[in-house]
Amino acid sequence: MIVEDQALLAMELELVLAESGCDVVGCAMDKAGALAIAERERPDLALIDINLLDGLTGPQIAQYVVSETGCAVVFLTANPEQIPEGFAGALGAVSKPFDESTIRAVVAFARQFIQHRTLGEPPRRFRLAPWLTTPPPDIAPH
Repeated sequence: MIVEDQALLAMELELVLAESGCDVVGCAMDKAGALAIAERERPDLALIDINLLDGLTGPQIAQYVVSETGCAVVFLTANPEQIPEGFAGALGAVSKPFDESTIRAVVAFARQFIQHRTLGEPPRRFRLAPWLTTPPPDIAPH
């Protein structure tokens, strides 16, 4: 699933994803459209812009699709300072502008995580979410 309010970029992403062996189940430009696609299609991966037509709703969309559908999320952003602390359940973020090879590498990274729950080498220009590298707190009794 692609959530991007720049139509040309969304079309380019759709092409790159299709060439990478992905089935793009939908494109949305705002929160309502994204949630409708997520509910209907239950995607494995969502590429989500942080700042959409309806504002900074990307993190809200990410939290929903991660918690309600189990979808993996990668943020796309021209404003890295807008990436939410903890990344709202996303695997990481890619700063715009990016190239085709970066998107292909991010898809391969996400595919490995989705299929095997393991982390490969993060692609260049991909900022890995802190929750993936921080060990869980020690909850054993002392």
